[in-house]
Amino acid sequence: MVHDAVETWRSGTQRSQQRVLGVLAVGVVLSMVVSLADYDLFPIAGFFIWLLLGLLLLRFREQVLLAGLVLVAGAISRLDQGDVVGGRVSGVVLLLLACALVVFASSRQRSGLPGPLSSALLADLRDRLNAQGRVPPLPEPWSCETAMVAAHGVGYAGDFMVADLDTEEGLLDLVLVDVVGKGVKAAPSALLLAGALGGVVGTLRGRALFDAANDFLLKQDERYSEETFATAVHVSVELATGRYTILSAGHPPALRWEPDPGEWVVDNARGLALGVMAHPELEASTGVLGPGQALLFYTDGVVEAPGTDIGDGIAWLQGVAATAYTRGRLGAARRIIRSVPRGDDDRAVLVLSRAVGRGE
Repeated sequence: MVHDAVETWRSGTQRSQQRVLGVLAVGVVLSMVVSLADYDLFPIAGFFIWLLLGLLLLRFREQVLLAGLVLVAGAISRLDQGDVVGGRVSGVVLLLLACALVVFASSRQRSGLPGPLSSALLADLRDRLNAQGRVPPLPEPWSCETAMVAAHGVGYAGDFMVADLDTEEGLLDLVLVDVVGKGVKAAPSALLLAGALGGVVGTLRGRALFDAANDFLLKQDERYSEETFATAVHVSVELATGRYTILSAGHPPALRWEPDPGEWVVDNARGLALGVMAHPELEASTGVLGPGQALLFYTDGVVEAPGTDIGDGIAWLQGVAATAYTRGRLGAARRIIRSVPRGDDDRAVLVLSRAVGRGE
């Protein structure tokens, strides 16, 4: 029964809000009755509890009604006391100020939902974003690992990944995206773009996929009058042969692991960021990922730092990633991301590797 009541409240419907308001109103009235019978059992300070509960559970309109009821009930219970008039008035004035502050705070909830419901909604969106980036289990000898850290340690970031595995054709598509901005500021654009890409990845590949994403971002600029652009890299791999195509749109260059001599080599895919202009220039690279080789993708937060050249950052990453990968492909992405100095930008690493099979 309690679980059903909680789920009903989480729906955020008008009916559920009215039920919660009714329960809180009954509590306020009972508190007033107790306070009138024995003020020491329930002084005026106790009415602040109902205001706080309302702020957590109610939307703005219902919160206004509750605040009005709390103010009336608190004033009746306090003014009924026989102590000094000044003390009674000051208590009511403080309750009035508290009601005003709570109503103001409720009016600033841009989602129109109580705080906990807004947080739950954001958490659900974040989880859906992360779910789109989970790579399905790959057949041997393939493996893929990711590691992401949001700016300032928040749970929302402008970096995200979208993955699709076509088991019938044996095609794996991975897209790593970095939306302009950092942390929470970039999260809304990232959520929108992730939803758009998640709906077409696998159906569209390469240039067609990036053209669709580019058109989507340009339309966002028109609607919101804010510049929204993103860098992205897309790799499509034939798992049976290891043949791959990399397309980059303003993204830092991918790295390819060569077991002999044991180093990461810079890939030559290049292109303009998405959302800047129609039909951006993109130059793809192709190759075959053989046994023991790997591909490394990352966002600029991994290699960029104030006052340093990105080329130096890439060279640094080549050395750090070589050390991390030679310790074993499993856990390599996490080891790489932990080696990145703390900064104020989102960071993401993706490692796709092909192990050496038997007889190879």
